[in-house]
Amino acid sequence: MRENDETLVLQQKTGVAENPREIITLIYKALLERGHNPVRNIAGYLASGEPAYITAHNNARRLVQRLDRLDLLEELVRHYLGLEEQASPKETGKK
Repeated sequence: MRENDETLVLQQKTGVAENPREIITLIYKALLERGHNPVRNIAGYLASGEPAYITAHNNARRLVQRLDRLDLLEELVRHYLGLEEQASPKETGKK
């Protein structure tokens, strides 16, 4: 038993994608492999938060739950509007 109240944090390299672009790409491929419409299913998940839109194939459902939906939607809107080069308010400390 530990004598102090320090939290022990164990980090394990899983070989799994860490950044949102990689995660979405893996999810897209998993949905495609299962014969789904990846764009529609990812959009459905982002709109509703319902993980059932994402297949469990290749751990895609578990991966999608690692993403912050609001952050991803903001990034998608920024990209759609051609504003990728602008820092997000989160990065600048503004709301």
